[in-house]
Parts: sequence; structure tokens; C-alpha cells
Amino acid sequence: MNQQAINVFAKWQVKEGELDTVLNLLTHVTEQSRAEEGNLFYRLHQSNTDANTLVLFEGYKDEAAVAAHRASEYFQNIVLGQIVPLLENREVVVATELGI
Repeated sequence: MNQQAINVFAKWQVKEGELDTVLNLLTHVTEQSRAEEGNLFYRLHQSNTDANTLVLFEGYKDEAAVAAHRASEYFQNIVLGQIVPLLENREVVVATELGI
């Protein structure tokens, strides 16, 4: 596995009327993600032009840390089980910084 830091960019389009629910659930996800051993940072952004568009910017020490995050019970239960059904669209890009 790659030992370089890994960044995850996730763009979520929340269904109309579901933003408050998603943000409430994200408070738990953010807290638990930041507490993970391999997490470097976990930042949530909201579009200035569309409140229902959220962008998550996450950093992990390596690919194993990303895998552990995704396998965690809270990710499976809250993100996949409760949040994803409230989204119109979900795009995720996993990237390694080029350092240019």
C-alpha cells in the first residue's frame, strides 16, 4: 500500500429538505473521524451559492488509514446507512499530492 498521505475530496448534493438532518449526522462523523489514529484532518465546507452542496476535505496518513476509516462501524452505519440515502449525488476523489 502507498505510504504517502492521502487526501479525500467528497462532493455531496443533499436532497431538498434534508440538509439539517445531514449536518446533524455529520457532527458525529466529523468528531469520530478526527479521533481516528490515521486521520490528519477532516474539514467540511458548504457552497456559497447552493447550501445543499457540501464538500468534505479529508487527510489520512496513508491508504491503510483511509481503508480503516471506510471500514469503521460509524462510517458504515451513519455515512453509508443514513447520509447517503439523503443525497441526490455523491462524488468522491481519492488523491495523492503531487508536491509541485
